Amino acid sequence: MNEKKRVLAISGSTKKNSTNEIILRKAAALAEGVVDVELFDGIDKLPHFNPDQDGETPPAVVQKFRNSIAKADGVLICTPEYVFSLPGSLKNAIEWTVSTTVFSNKPVAIIVAAASGEKAFEALDLIITTIEGRIDEGSKLLIKGARGKIGRDGEIQDDDTLARIKNVMGSLIAAMEAEHAIPTKYRH
Repeated sequence: MNEKKRVLAISGSTKKNSTNEIILRKAAALAEGVVDVELFDGIDKLPHFNPDQDGETPPAVVQKFRNSIAKADGVLICTPEYVFSLPGSLKNAIEWTVSTTVFSNKPVAIIVAAASGEKAFEALDLIITTIEGRIDEGSKLLIKGARGKIGRDGEIQDDDTLARIKNVMGSLIAAMEAEHAIPTKYRH
């Protein structure tokens, strides 16, 4: 029997119960029974990126983060936009992976949930593509006015948004399945 695929979910917000965390939890619920989704809780604990510390023995928390990505079959990132860009904590976390191959050919889905979000969406797409993460067109989602789509009960109230999140998860799962259909010796 095949083991369920694993998705590492990363919130670009460090705020507890943020809009982004709510979206990640909903994405996990929508994919329940199909994949296991683990929410990485710790980008705010990563030290500021320093190339001098990025040698053979990086800080333990950095190695844990890298290992979490490496062990996952796919990665789902949901982030807000801060001052027309990515939050510094998310950018910092990604910078800790640049000297590795943990994102190389890894299926990745990105969701930017913000008031506008266009600049962060462009930046995240470019960064993940640059570090060789594989983002299929269906694995990208920009949710404008995200906060207004979540009710006081913490549930997403907008049916179109729910359908779009489900589609992103479907695309990510399909990409992970396709990745594992490739014999290991042919994977990058």
